[in-house]
Amino acid sequence: MTPVTMLSTKVRNADRSIGAILIDAGRLTPQDAERIINFQKQSDLRFGEAGIELGLISEGDVLYALSLQFDYPYLQPGPNKPISPEVVAAYKPFSPEGEGLRALRSQLQLRWFDAKGANTSLAIVGASRGEGRSYLAANLAVTFAQLGERTLLIDADMRTPRQHKLFKIENQTGLSNLLVGDCKPSEAVRKTNVQNLALLPAGMIPPNPAELLGSKRCAEYFSTLSEHFDWVVIDSPPVLAVADQAKRALAEQTREERQCMAKRVRGERLKEALSTLADKVRHLATRIDLSVSQRRQLVFDIAHADRA
Repeated sequence: MTPVTMLSTKVRNADRSIGAILIDAGRLTPQDAERIINFQKQSDLRFGEAGIELGLISEGDVLYALSLQFDYPYLQPGPNKPISPEVVAAYKPFSPEGEGLRALRSQLQLRWFDAKGANTSLAIVGASRGEGRSYLAANLAVTFAQLGERTLLIDADMRTPRQHKLFKIENQTGLSNLLVGDCKPSEAVRKTNVQNLALLPAGMIPPNPAELLGSKRCAEYFSTLSEHFDWVVIDSPPVLAVADQAKRALAEQTREERQCMAKRVRGERLKEALSTLADKVRHLATRIDLSVSQRRQLVFDIAHADRA
């Protein structure tokens, strides 16, 4: 078994001893296991405690074996990590960070997700970039997958996607491609090196991510995907980034509206001025030697001068 092999299968490991699991994993020799058993009997200790006291195994080895016995899989650290070390829950589920993430998962199960299955999706949002939104989404998704539940992680941040980097998966095809009809869901959703966890990466960066996320097709796909998974965790784009873009668009629109309004105001003032001038000319024309047709033509020309 390599350092990056995914741990698994409750059926095979539930009834096996810690010593047998560690021997099969190459973490303990049969001779050292025998020494631990003899010391265990003399000291009235558990196998793991005896092995640690003798210095033949580590606490990490014991946690590794227990994770197999209780079907709580996690990745083993090594030189060739299959996913980023930032995904702490996948490597160190029993560390302080891992315990905090599992506690958060428990609170979400109690307060957000319900037994009837009405709420099976959770969007992780943040005000701006750099607040740990992608980190939290990735680690939470792993903790749900470690329960043995089918879990889907969706990277909906199509401006600066990160999930494909955290899970070391290519990002040529993903959510953006799915929403524009370039691929099928089966082609966009990928397996990860974490058992029970699938990833829908963001895909190619589109010019209109906000419109794609707000489209009817996006809502339909999210609804369809949630039917095939027990839990869906969505890494959403930062709120302020979207707000800033909307603000810039609104400001641009406001400038254009102001320009149009100024043109309308100038046009109305010009018409008003020409109308006043036409009245004065009409009054003046009665006092000079002009025919009726000449007067009418002069007033008409002045009144409609803005259309020339």
